[in-house]
Amino acid sequence: MKKKCIALLGRRDAPTDAVEEYCQYLGAALRAHDFELELVRVAWLEDGWPAAVRELERQAATWAGCWVLVQYTALSWSERGFPLRFLRVLRVLRQAGARVAMVYHDVLPYHGGRTIDKLRRRAQIHAMNEALRFSELGVFTVPVSKIPWIGKKHTRAVFIPVGANLPEPETAWKNKKSGTSGPPTIAVFGITGGEGGIWEIASISEALQIVAERLGKLRLVVMGRHSDTAEKTLRSLMEKQPIEVCSLGILPGEEIVRKMGECDVLLFVRGGISSRRGSAIAGIACGLPVVAFDGPETASPIVEAGVVFADRKRQCGLGEALLKVLSDPEYREALGEKSQRAQEKYFSWKAIAGRYAESLRSEDLGAG
Repeated sequence: MKKKCIALLGRRDAPTDAVEEYCQYLGAALRAHDFELELVRVAWLEDGWPAAVRELERQAATWAGCWVLVQYTALSWSERGFPLRFLRVLRVLRQAGARVAMVYHDVLPYHGGRTIDKLRRRAQIHAMNEALRFSELGVFTVPVSKIPWIGKKHTRAVFIPVGANLPEPETAWKNKKSGTSGPPTIAVFGITGGEGGIWEIASISEALQIVAERLGKLRLVVMGRHSDTAEKTLRSLMEKQPIEVCSLGILPGEEIVRKMGECDVLLFVRGGISSRRGSAIAGIACGLPVVAFDGPETASPIVEAGVVFADRKRQCGLGEALLKVLSDPEYREALGEKSQRAQEKYFSWKAIAGRYAESLRSEDLGAG
């Protein structure tokens, strides 16, 4: 008989909910380990906190002794990133006798120098610390050594990277083996909204122009969030360059895998690459080299994949790193093989589910 577990989610993200997709893929992979993962959402945004907590109390009445994997991001439990009410959710679970495993998709507080940013940061660190204190197990999507607020307070913390929210990404490897024709093709999966997106679009444009000056015609394939709204600006910035811009918007997972299989490299500019950035891991899962910046969360196993790090100190660093990958087929192939090995060992849902099953059963034995 499969052991029932709950994946507890906060408000739904739009237009896609990466955390919900994560839970769906995790649940499917956990069945091989005799766990049945049921997704439950706390509808605090739609129903208000009092009603949502009452409904959670009703549902949690049957969860005594059951593992509840609580999915944490600051915005999933707060409209403006002040997740202090989230602790009420954990109290309900504890009172019901559930076994709480916190899954931290956000591991660092938000940046910013304004007074409100500092207050938000204090609220987030407090909430994350208290949540860990409430829990029997903390699951972190980056290595614990990269999380300064933990220290040595919690001995039952485990690192499990996220996977790509894609069906059978390994099929993209076969597309690469069959060979592709046409100009070198660069994939960008997702662009940040707001001011961050403006910087990302400029960085993409500058990098591709450097490469086009040396290699000639290029093809840029942009997909995922904000790719449709970024299209006009990208075309404007690169209109005098031999660069074809193909903006695809949000696609079904199968189509993302197919498009990734037609590309030569993934360009990741949404901050420093890390093991919690699903849009970067999508490229690794599809067997692509990845050109990216490092950051405070960058560590193994990301560095074991086919990642080429751009030099932040050089204005042309991103373009130079991209040129290095695209101008050397043997190097590019070797990087792709590294990504494939990292996918099999660390980022596949089979590997991730195995780590979860091992951690949950270890805690079960310790409690026994």
